[in-house]
Amino acid sequence: MKIGILGTGDVGKALGRGFIALGHEVKMGSREAKNEKALAWAREMGAKASVGTFADAASFGEIMVLATLGVANESALQIAGPEKLRGKIVIDATNPLDFSSGRLKLAAMADGSGGEQVQRLLPGAHVVKAFNTVGNAFFFRPEFPSGPPDMFICGNDAGAKQKVAAILSDFGWGTADVGGIESSHYLEAMCMVWVEYGSHSKTWNHAFKLLRK
Repeated sequence: MKIGILGTGDVGKALGRGFIALGHEVKMGSREAKNEKALAWAREMGAKASVGTFADAASFGEIMVLATLGVANESALQIAGPEKLRGKIVIDATNPLDFSSGRLKLAAMADGSGGEQVQRLLPGAHVVKAFNTVGNAFFFRPEFPSGPPDMFICGNDAGAKQKVAAILSDFGWGTADVGGIESSHYLEAMCMVWVEYGSHSKTWNHAFKLLRK
């Protein structure tokens, strides 16, 4: 598949690395076509990696990954062009984080959550919230003593969620579907649970797992 990634930070790089390891082609998009971080990543990744603008990545990707700063999603998607994402799966790996007070917290969102905002901005796309409740070091083939962790996802389109669940399986994850895109509110709060536990325990080697009986 061809994967378009919007964002050049650690989340986008880690997901791009995973997709390339699975044999997919990845174009990393940014506000500038020759973003230095993106170019360095592409040189490291080899022939299946390329770079361009947000709009270039949006045109390229059969499946899209949104990996910008959560509070910058609206601007990034407007630049990418919502019409280019019509009919596509958009994996929203972002959290609307607020650093302004000196203590990390979730930003207040008029739409209720970042995921709901993304779906409103992309009415023709199938937005699936995923990869937002764990550190990027564990995105691809995580190894834990008690077995693979679970990725909690949500979105409005059942077929899109099935496709994302297949991707998660390839990445080494189980999937827990918690319903429509409005559940992004709870998954973004789970990010803060992950962060607060790490801050309290002084360790970042943890992930969530849903136990079933």
